[in-house]
Amino acid sequence: MANNFQNLSVKLFADGANLKQIADMATRSYIKGFTTNPSLMRKAGVKNYREFAKEVLLEVKDRPISFEVFSDNRDKMISQGFEIASWGENVNVKIPITNSMGESTTEVIKVLSKEGVSLNITAVMTISQIQNSIDSINKSSNSFISIFAGRIADTGVDPRKIIEEALNIVRQYPHVQLIWASPRELLNVIQANEIGCHVITATTDILEKIDLIGKDLLQYSLETVKMFRDDALASGYQI
Repeated sequence: MANNFQNLSVKLFADGANLKQIADMATRSYIKGFTTNPSLMRKAGVKNYREFAKEVLLEVKDRPISFEVFSDNRDKMISQGFEIASWGENVNVKIPITNSMGESTTEVIKVLSKEGVSLNITAVMTISQIQNSIDSINKSSNSFISIFAGRIADTGVDPRKIIEEALNIVRQYPHVQLIWASPRELLNVIQANEIGCHVITATTDILEKIDLIGKDLLQYSLETVKMFRDDALASGYQI
C-alpha cells in the first residue's frame, strides 16, 4: 500500500453486501469499519436479511458495522432497530433521516439513542437534517451521521462546504462522527481527509484503487499508453 495512504487521518469504512468481499476487507487492517444498505444487499442477491447479517458478523467482529431499518412505521422502525442492535456489540443501527414518505424519524432516533443504541443516521444531505440529527441523539452514545456527499455532488453542489459546516456543529460532541458517504472516486478520500471528516465509506471499486495514492503520474501515463497499444494489438486492429 502506498505510504501516502498510511498518513491519512480519515478512517476508511468498506461499503457493500458481497460476503466474499467483506471477508477480504476484514483482513485489511486499514479498513476501520463496514456499512451496507438494503439496496446494496438486493444488488448482491441477498435473500434473508437476518441470515446475511449473522454471516457478516462472523467475519466482522472487532470493528463497527451498520445495518439499516426499512419500515416506514415509527413503532416498527424502533422494533427493527432494537432487533438489529441485538445482533452484536459492534453493530450500528442505520436510521434514515426521514421515512420514504418524507416524515421525520427524529422520534425514532430519540427513543433508540436514549436506550444506548449506537446509531448511524443516514441519507443526510442538508444542514437542517444534520442539526435535527444532533438535536435528537443521546450525546453520550456513540453515533455516526452519514452525509451523502456523492449524491450532493451529483446535483452540482460541492459537498465539502456542507461537511465542513457539519464538522463545526458536531465538534463539541466527541461521541458523534461524520461519515462522507457515497463517494464517487478515490479523490473523495483525499478531500474528506483534507477537511478533517472522521470517516469515509467506499465501495470495493474505489477501495481497490487505494494503492494508486501517491503514484507517479508520468509512470501512470506510460502504463496507460502501453495498455492502449496492447489492447489494439490483441484485437488485431489495422489502419
